[in-house]
Amino acid sequence: MGKHEVGTPKYIANKIKAKGLQKLRWYCQMCQKQCRDENGFKCHTMSESHHRQLLLFADNASRYMDQFSKEFSHGYLNLLKRQFGTRRVPANRVYQEYISDRGHIHMNATIWLTLTAFVKWLGRTGQCVVDETEKGWYVTYIDRDPETLAAQERKAKKQKMDKDDEERMMEFIEKQVEKGQEASGPSETVKEPLVRPEDDTPLVLNIKLNKKPKVLPIIKQEKIDRSSISESTSTISIKSEKLSEDETDTGTSLVKSEKRKYEHDDRDKDEEGWLREGLMVKIITKTLGTKYYKSKGVVQSTEKSKFVGKVKLKSPEEVESHVIKIDQEHLETVIPAIGKEVMILWGRHKGMSGVVHKLHIEDYSIDIKLERDGTVVRKLPYEQVCKFVM
Repeated sequence: MGKHEVGTPKYIANKIKAKGLQKLRWYCQMCQKQCRDENGFKCHTMSESHHRQLLLFADNASRYMDQFSKEFSHGYLNLLKRQFGTRRVPANRVYQEYISDRGHIHMNATIWLTLTAFVKWLGRTGQCVVDETEKGWYVTYIDRDPETLAAQERKAKKQKMDKDDEERMMEFIEKQVEKGQEASGPSETVKEPLVRPEDDTPLVLNIKLNKKPKVLPIIKQEKIDRSSISESTSTISIKSEKLSEDETDTGTSLVKSEKRKYEHDDRDKDEEGWLREGLMVKIITKTLGTKYYKSKGVVQSTEKSKFVGKVKLKSPEEVESHVIKIDQEHLETVIPAIGKEVMILWGRHKGMSGVVHKLHIEDYSIDIKLERDGTVVRKLPYEQVCKFVM
């Protein structure tokens, strides 16, 4: 049995030694051969195969150097991105992880003589953020991957869509409070200590409580027919005998016009729902699960006199493309930005489309510019209009 055959002690010792990292100065990058000592490296440099590789290197040295440098930087940055991400880490720690692989490109074959020179090059080229401390150089990877940038852009767009009217209203209130505090200036309150009187008379607190205001009954307005309108008109005329005839006629006409207006709007809301195909709506119930709460989608179809509709969800991503069947009681309208298309759901301009002309955040109303003739309908409540995407 030979001394280097498989299974001999010498063979096993050589395999154990080959597993570990050896000294960098005894490694030949052109031949990709690692020697264990100086004598072995000297013998290798005198070999014929090594001389052939040196002749190839001498023909185009810059090409080989650039290739080795490119592979070294690519491997270093790839390890930094995969294992550490965008965290700030010591440069030497990443280098130790990189050279733990025996097949790595050695630094003595690149254009950089030291790790410090390589780290400075990363900072100059804008591939990493580098800084020097007492403990050495630190690197932070800058992720410019198109997929990562696209994901960040989608996330920012989703957050912007989720910012609904309530959040905008809260921001408006906070700004108003800050403005009021700045206008009034800091207020200083002086606390005076309690002083016991000299004659030791008991303290008397004179508390004046305001009387509780009387609550007037609220008369609920209900739908009435023509006969009730005539009866109320005659009642008004009887009770207003002291008024002039002109005043009585004016009051009666106003009552009739107001009753017609409310009767017409209520009839629209009671006889038919407000759901329409193409409306962007938001789910406001938690009965379907928290993942559907405040999700937004587009109405695809309606049924049961437009009180129930099928909604295809658009956001967030976890429920995107889900189609659910839901009643209008669990939905609310979505108000878009100025210039976006909306539809009027009920009332005098029911079914008409237009664009957002102005928002009145303080009283939850909106001005709509109709597409038909350019007329501006002012101060419609939020629940009477909705974003239209079809």
